[in-house]
Amino acid sequence: MRRVLAGARVFTGDRIVDGHAIVTEGPRITAVLPVADAPADPPPRRLPADALLVPGFLDLQVNGAGGVLFNDAPTLDTALAIAAVARRTGTTGVLPTLMTDDRAKMRRACEATALATARPNSGVLGVHLEGPFLSRERPGVHPPERMRRPDPEDIEFLVAARRAGDRGRMLLTLAPECVDDADLARLAAAGITLAAGHTAATVERTREALAAGVRGFTHLFNAMPPVINRQPGPVVAALADPDAWCSVIADGVHVHPALLRLLVQVKPRGKVVLVTDAMPPSGTAATSFTLFGRAIRRDSGRLVTEDGTLAGADIDMAASVRNCVQLLELPVEESLRMASLYPACYVGLDDERGRVAPGYRADLTLLGPDLTVLATWVGGDEQWYGPA
Repeated sequence: MRRVLAGARVFTGDRIVDGHAIVTEGPRITAVLPVADAPADPPPRRLPADALLVPGFLDLQVNGAGGVLFNDAPTLDTALAIAAVARRTGTTGVLPTLMTDDRAKMRRACEATALATARPNSGVLGVHLEGPFLSRERPGVHPPERMRRPDPEDIEFLVAARRAGDRGRMLLTLAPECVDDADLARLAAAGITLAAGHTAATVERTREALAAGVRGFTHLFNAMPPVINRQPGPVVAALADPDAWCSVIADGVHVHPALLRLLVQVKPRGKVVLVTDAMPPSGTAATSFTLFGRAIRRDSGRLVTEDGTLAGADIDMAASVRNCVQLLELPVEESLRMASLYPACYVGLDDERGRVAPGYRADLTLLGPDLTVLATWVGGDEQWYGPA
């Protein structure tokens, strides 16, 4: 079915253009052209003139939303529910994230997300396994007793799960000091995107892991040792490697805005990616939830344990983009890329996501002048949340 969208400014992924229309056929964009050249049949869907139509956001780290936690129920329904809640905040593609857990849970998570990615327009892009191959020195709120080094059965399982879920992507966060280079190389060769996180690795060990197949860093600065003059650690390895992607939580809580501003100045353009690290309260009015048997309270934009440990983040992707503009003083265009094109590049989806261009998926987000979400399109299917 053909659709024509017109009236709003369009951010193509490269620049903002006026007076253009978007033509879609089914789940794909077929044309981006001046309004005067747009087909008259069907009549264009008129969008607000002060709105901005942008590539849909991609969130590579979503633990839960809408009152559900992926670890509690790693099922198809949970994955779809998380994607549906994230969509209301402009995110058209998610990686439901399983925090450190046992192999049975990992298997169920991979099976559930494989089913979800096979469902048209589900909004599920694959799975993010954050653990269990993490450092007990930097657990955050992950249960240290479940952290371990991978054994041969783990490696075989992950390689097989990646092949079985060939429609989707797998992001695996691990501590470089907990995984041998040969295993890193095999996982990377299988098509798994490897990220360093929850790690106390030395800068030397981190560099070795990058050479062996690690491509990025999960919520850089958090669950990592601070930079010390004689022990620079994984953060300096991340900053110094021009090819490494760095995901960050831009809520102004997890990382000081001054440090994030330094990060985007130091890293080559395209290598800083926004994630939410969202938890079950996202999209709800809930004031608390339970994580691994611990009570987590929602308090003034923070999710914290009783002892004050951060437990995920209380932010959505649209708010993250606004923070990049307001707190980091980045251009709107670059802030939008950090939420769409750059994460697509990170996990190898930039041939169909992250741009408004012919051949790309019709996964779009419509933003108001204040960068709040008015509507989304996933595979061309429209949903409105603000004035139509």
